[in-house]
Amino acid sequence: MRKIIDVDDQIIPKLKLLAAVENSSVKKVMENAISWYVKHRQKEQLSEMSLEQKEDLGLLLLMQQANATTIVSEDELFKS
Repeated sequence: MRKIIDVDDQIIPKLKLLAAVENSSVKKVMENAISWYVKHRQKEQLSEMSLEQKEDLGLLLLMQQANATTIVSEDELFKS
């Protein structure tokens, strides 16, 4: 996805220096920084969740993976 963002003029030389040191492009350095930040924030959010919230999230993820086209009969669902 291509997005245009405004970057502070003081940051640009630092990005260029990092890219040169890492033998990379400024774009790649920015992509890596954004990826790291997103992962970091996700970890923080998970660690701040209660056990009940984690269970709810796990159930939501399982439900998203379920095949919604498969139909189960009522007898099969409530069979012991």
